[in-house]
Amino acid sequence: MTVLDRRERSDHGVRTVDLSADVVDTIDGARMTIGSMTLAIVGLGYVGLPTALAGFAAGARVIGLDINEERLAEIRAQRVDAVPSDLDRLENALKSERLTLTSDPAALEAADAVVICVPTPVDEHQAPDLTALWAACRTAVAHARAGQVLIMTSTSYVGTTRDLLVAPLAARGFTVGEDVFVAYSPERIDPGNTKYPMETVPRVVGGATPACAARAARILGAIAETIHLVSTPDVAELMKLYENIFRAVNIALANEFADIARELNIPINEVTHAASTKPFGYMPFYPGSGAGGHCIPCDPHYLLGQLADRDTAPIVSVAMAAIAARPRQIVDRAQEMLAADGLGLRDARVLVVGVAYKPGIQDTRESPGIEILRILHERGVEAHYIDPLVPSVTLPDGQRLSSVEPPEDEAYDLVIVSTLHPRFPTAWVRRQPRILDPGEQLGRLS
Repeated sequence: MTVLDRRERSDHGVRTVDLSADVVDTIDGARMTIGSMTLAIVGLGYVGLPTALAGFAAGARVIGLDINEERLAEIRAQRVDAVPSDLDRLENALKSERLTLTSDPAALEAADAVVICVPTPVDEHQAPDLTALWAACRTAVAHARAGQVLIMTSTSYVGTTRDLLVAPLAARGFTVGEDVFVAYSPERIDPGNTKYPMETVPRVVGGATPACAARAARILGAIAETIHLVSTPDVAELMKLYENIFRAVNIALANEFADIARELNIPINEVTHAASTKPFGYMPFYPGSGAGGHCIPCDPHYLLGQLADRDTAPIVSVAMAAIAARPRQIVDRAQEMLAADGLGLRDARVLVVGVAYKPGIQDTRESPGIEILRILHERGVEAHYIDPLVPSVTLPDGQRLSSVEPPEDEAYDLVIVSTLHPRFPTAWVRRQPRILDPGEQLGRLS
């Protein structure tokens, strides 16, 4: 494995990767810099759009491909959920001829490098759904040309890069590592996180051959400060699953400890803060209403699905079952709280605070807040929600709800705190007669 740090150089006025000699030797003399490249991004969601904007900022000509015309219209109108720096980049990019937004797959043929950034969700049964990735890879392979670099970033099972890119390209007559170049470099974007912009987060790159790794490293090194090379795409694929499963297991443990602390009448925040004083061997995880987003609730199932006929991942299986069960446990706890005061769940008015899956963003994918609403409605409860960043949501049964205004004098029978956004006023929450705050978020704000 090799770690490559970016150095400041004056190649066409842009910063390029200073690759170690053994890696450079495998490029066969190709020294194209990002400023002279056309970079195509397939999928312009929460990963693809920031990647496209980073490539644009590095000096590349960028083709943004998305089959969803509504998404393209939102980007052109700058109606996107992004950190301030990306919103500034988008405004500049839309004024430039170096950015092309299109739904035409044929545009990929003009690209020197194609980066695939489509979602890999799970279905209602937690089974991996590779529909979008299959389609994106088929499109990339169909329009591949000699000399192109194809980089997959979407999280999937180990072997995906070989199955969906390397083998189909070979079937088309290409020799991977000579005619075309293939690598896997998993996305590590945390939506809404301004502390760790994507340029500062190391990119792990696994090439199908050393030449593939070198080409991909040179491209991604223009938009990331550090490139960490691993021996194969399989290594990078398993690494991505490992880092997200690490978080999933610890989230499940944090939720379990919150329940333990409640049973013992001990504040879990105080316990967590005390444990955090240890400078080694411990990393703080906070409990909550569940786990949402595009990674934690989904990615581990790509490994579990691959190992379905083997009993080799019991800890991961238990952790994912616990995460999936968390919203229902919270509704059960809500029912207990109401029953203690002589109220039935069906007769109560319940308000869920926050349906985005995490603070500060509009993303509702796999949101525990929405799952809590679904279960409440399933049990016949009059349930509403408030979220300043999400004006409306559609529940799995098709019912559409709109965010309510903060009640001034009105009291709900129970308020469930799922997600608290930054600068969201909470005084009215604290005045409610019953508050279920599974993650003790109100306590962390005080």
